[in-house]
Amino acid sequence: MLSILFWVCAFGLFYIYLGYPLLAGLLAKLRARPVRRAPYGGSVSVLIVACNEAAVLPHKIRSLLASEAQAQIGEIVVASDGSTDETAQAVAAVGEPRVRLVAFPERRGKASVLNDVLPQCRQEVVVLTDARQELHPQALGALLSNFADESVGVVSGELVFREESVSTASARGMGVYWSYEKFIRKSEARFGSVPGATGALYAIRKALFSPIPASTLLDDVLIPMQAVVRGFRCVFEEGAEVYDDPTFSPSREAIRKRRTIAGNAQLVLFHPEWLLPWRNPVWFQLVSHKLGRLASPLFLIGTAVTSLLLGDVPLYRAGAIAQAAFYVLATAGALAQRAGRRAGWLGVPLMFVRLNFTTLAALWDAVLGKFHPTWATGREG
Repeated sequence: MLSILFWVCAFGLFYIYLGYPLLAGLLAKLRARPVRRAPYGGSVSVLIVACNEAAVLPHKIRSLLASEAQAQIGEIVVASDGSTDETAQAVAAVGEPRVRLVAFPERRGKASVLNDVLPQCRQEVVVLTDARQELHPQALGALLSNFADESVGVVSGELVFREESVSTASARGMGVYWSYEKFIRKSEARFGSVPGATGALYAIRKALFSPIPASTLLDDVLIPMQAVVRGFRCVFEEGAEVYDDPTFSPSREAIRKRRTIAGNAQLVLFHPEWLLPWRNPVWFQLVSHKLGRLASPLFLIGTAVTSLLLGDVPLYRAGAIAQAAFYVLATAGALAQRAGRRAGWLGVPLMFVRLNFTTLAALWDAVLGKFHPTWATGREG
C-alpha cells in the first residue's frame, strides 16, 4: 500500500511539473490553432486600477502615449481605489485630455472597482494594465492585432523581468520559474486557450465582461475564464511585452504568491462547474496547469514520508536521499541569499521549495475562507 502511495505521489509531481508542460508543447505542434492577426482598426479604452501609485502613474501614462499604437487609445481611465497619496494630482499633471480619473473615496478592492468602472469604458475593447510595469512601444499594437480573429475574446501580454535585476537567489529562481510558466502558456494558447491572463497587461472585448465577486483575488484569471466558457479564446501574445523588476524581498514575494495560489483555490469555490469537462472548454488546461499545483505540496509530503517508511528497500532509500539532497540545495540557496551573495542556480530549488510552502499556506487560507481582495503596494510599506 505504501509503495502504491509513493508512486501515485511521484507520478503526480512528474505530471504537474514535467509531463503536462511536455504534453502541452506537443499539442501545440500537433493541434495548432493559428490566430488570424491584423492591425486593429478601432479605438480602445485603457484601464488602470491603482491605489497609492502617484509615484509611477505619470511614467506609465506617458509610456502608453508613446506607444506606436497610441492613436488607437480613445481614453485612459485611472480608477483610484481609495488612494491617500497624490494620485489625483499626478494624473492631472500629465495634461492629456484622453486621461480621466475615477476616484473612489474608500478602498474596496480591485474586483469591486472593475465591476463599477469597466462597463463605463467607452470603447469595445478594454486594455487592463497595472501602474508599475512599463510597456514596450510595440506591445499595444501586438496585443490588439489578435482581435482581428473573431474567436478571440481575451489577449494576454507577456511579462518580462529585466535581466539586470536578476541577481539574488530568489530573483533568479523567479526568472527561471517565469520562463517555464511562459512556455506552458504559449503552448496552451497555440492549441486552444490559456486559463487566465497576465495581470500586468491583458485586453478583453467589453461585451464579454460580467461582474465578478467583490472578494475575487485573481481578476486576471476569472475574467478571461468567463469569456472562455462562453466559447471565446484567451490567447497569449508574446509580442506584447511589459517589463518589471523581480521582487527582491522573499517575504513580500511569498505574500504575493500566497494570494495568487489562494485565488486559484477560490476559483473552484466560485465556479465548481468548471471542474466538469462538459462545462469547461479548457478543463484539461485548468486542472493540469492551475489546480494541479495546489496538490503539489501534498504529493511532496507523500513521497517524502513513504520513501522514509520504505527505506529498507534500496529504490525508495535512493529516493529519500535524492529528496534530502534537493532540500539541502534549497537551504544552501537560502543561506547564500541571507548572506547577500550570488547563489546562481541554487535559486531554482529555493524557489521550488518556497513555492510549495506558500501553496500549503494558501490552501490553509482557502480552508479558513481568508480571502482579502485588497492589496498593499511596495510604496505603502
